[in-house]
Amino acid sequence: MQQLRANKNLPQKEDTQISQVLAGYISYWPLFLICLALAIGGAYFYIRYAIPKYEASAKIMLKDEKRGVESSKTIEQIDNISTSKTIENELEVLKSQSLADSVVKKLCLYAPINQEGKLKVQSAYVNSPVYIEARYPEKLRKSSKVPIRFDSTTNKVVLNNSFAAPLNEWVKTEYGEFMFHANPHFTGYTGSKPFFFDIMKPSVASGYLLNSLKVDASSKTASIINLGYRDEVPERAEDILNALIYYYNQAAIVEKNNLVKNTIALVESRLQSIKGNLDSIERKVKNFRENTRSISLSAQGQQALDLTASSDIKAAEATIQLQSLNELKNFVAANDKVGVLPSASNINDPTLTNQMTSYTNMQIELEKMRKTVGEGHPIITQLKEQIAQIKPNIVNNINTQIKNLERTRGSYMATSGNFNSMLSGIPEKEKELLEISRDQNIQQGIYSFLLQKKEESVLSYTTTNPDAKVVNYAQAGGNPVSPKTTMIYFAALIMGLILPIGFVNGREMLNNKILYRKEIETLTSIPVIGEIVYNKSKSSLVLEPGKRSFIAEEFRKVRVSLLFLGIDSYHKKILVTSSLPGEGKSFVAANLAVSLAMTGKKVALVDIDLHNPSLGKLFDVSTEEIGVSDYLLGERTLDEIIRKVPNHDNLSFVSSGGLHPTPSELLENGRIQQLIASLEDKFDLVVIDTAPVVMVTDAYHLSSLADATLYVIRHKYTPKMVVKRIDENNKINSLKNPAIIFNGVKMRGFMKNNYGYGYDYVYGKNAKKSKGYKLKA
Repeated sequence: MQQLRANKNLPQKEDTQISQVLAGYISYWPLFLICLALAIGGAYFYIRYAIPKYEASAKIMLKDEKRGVESSKTIEQIDNISTSKTIENELEVLKSQSLADSVVKKLCLYAPINQEGKLKVQSAYVNSPVYIEARYPEKLRKSSKVPIRFDSTTNKVVLNNSFAAPLNEWVKTEYGEFMFHANPHFTGYTGSKPFFFDIMKPSVASGYLLNSLKVDASSKTASIINLGYRDEVPERAEDILNALIYYYNQAAIVEKNNLVKNTIALVESRLQSIKGNLDSIERKVKNFRENTRSISLSAQGQQALDLTASSDIKAAEATIQLQSLNELKNFVAANDKVGVLPSASNINDPTLTNQMTSYTNMQIELEKMRKTVGEGHPIITQLKEQIAQIKPNIVNNINTQIKNLERTRGSYMATSGNFNSMLSGIPEKEKELLEISRDQNIQQGIYSFLLQKKEESVLSYTTTNPDAKVVNYAQAGGNPVSPKTTMIYFAALIMGLILPIGFVNGREMLNNKILYRKEIETLTSIPVIGEIVYNKSKSSLVLEPGKRSFIAEEFRKVRVSLLFLGIDSYHKKILVTSSLPGEGKSFVAANLAVSLAMTGKKVALVDIDLHNPSLGKLFDVSTEEIGVSDYLLGERTLDEIIRKVPNHDNLSFVSSGGLHPTPSELLENGRIQQLIASLEDKFDLVVIDTAPVVMVTDAYHLSSLADATLYVIRHKYTPKMVVKRIDENNKINSLKNPAIIFNGVKMRGFMKNNYGYGYDYVYGKNAKKSKGYKLKA
């Protein structure tokens, strides 16, 4: 049952803590209001004058060998050079500097035309009647805000209000060689503000382009790449993405055609050699027939010739394949550069062909990545490892193919030798013609074979099938994607709250003085029995008959709290001290004594601060007035040093008396005990004001003679370190029955009558006085 009650109280405690935190900041509401107003106002002006940006997006699909996207068999048969791509590599290629440079030069982004606005500069990509093309973009002189306008009457472009240039003609200017073209995006509206253009290096413009470009894969399983670009002009964003896709495909086609060109050149060199051999053989046949007047071979000779020629052609083809394999083996073993594998088109083994294709693909990808990223990039390292792994497999497969071809060629050559023996029975002239015809058939067979391979390569060269299929061309949305109004206002709201909270907390964290009651309760175990607000009045005595105030009510609370310390008719002596001078111990002692006297009890207020007495000033008593020091010296009696306080019937005051050179020793002569005992017999309550404990030891000596000790700590004055040492000092020199008075609590923030503790009610402020009734304090 008790546990249930405790659980019910938990939310209430939580709510109380939250309320206390909020109450601590509510007093700073003007600061919060100002910060919120400034933050929201700043957000409004930022949104109002920020340049909106639009996002264009496009999609392309690649032939990814890992994700199962393949071309049709017909295309593969025609185009035997095309290679599959990997998404990860192509993402880097699309973000390469070379592609960005091509787009910049195509769209002339190195010389953008802008237009002045009221508070911001706007792009004139669609508002300018012309755009600027440079003949040598890399040689342009960097410039900014060059005035430009189009004179529709003369159909000329005017630079710097002095130089006029016609359209579509190269002209030399101080900035470089330009040609001005009609803008295809021009909407017909130019506005009233002047135009100007900036000139930058194409590499700089490419850097800006790449910063706004977003390239990523649509998913882990698909071979589709998403392209995104943000720009203040949606048309320009679309043009940039479309140009990027175009040059990406063009680069792949050019690269592929260069590879095919190398293959065609290699085959043609072989064809020229075979063609020369055929021409020489044909001349031999012609001369032989003319000299011998022989027209044709006999049936036996023709049969032997046909069979021998067939075997010789196959043997020759095997020889060509052996040459190709040996060249390929040497290339793979010793060369790491990109290039077409020598005579790769003569290899008929599917496994070896696939390995060669993979090897070529890896070499091409490696070269492309070297242009995009550094040599130490993980993708380059991975490609090098893959190439190193596939090389031994290709070499082993080539060795196997070479052995098989050597056996096949040997078989064909043996067959050809058998048929050669048949020719021995043929007449000598016919035999000679037969041998010439045999060489002719061999060379013709080789020539036909090479022509076929050349045609296959030509078909691959003329094929312009792009590597990337466009799924969606670039298209920009109608609404800007930045600035995001809701997010900016939300961020401004958060900043408007965080800044004042940070200011308040930071200011208080850097303060090493006591600010809150909870800090006192954390630093010391001595209880706090009262809090006295800061006295704004010029008078140090804040309690007067018939006067009601908030601070007077606080002293009444302290008066009631004395019961907690055991102050009654038998325990009358109250000692008031502090840590340092200036904490208000004399102020507390005097007003506490006045408050106690107002209850009708006889109260004696004694100033035993013999080092720096200050109570006399509160009651207009001169420092030369007789008092405690005179009594301790035996020069005066008790009745002689007690004086009545005007306007306070029940309050008597004993001043400190004249200053003594050794006041601490004066307290040790034994007469102080007699003084306090006599005052205890004569009065209902005795309030003693003494020196601060940190400065001298008087308070520790007098505390043993008192029934309770009030320790005064002042808001924003007493150092935290001093409060922390109260308990440590108490272990050595203890104060009797101590309690703390938190004095001089100032209002927190900007709210009146708010002292950081929820006080916003002044006792008696709105009370109505009854006729003939006098309010009592």
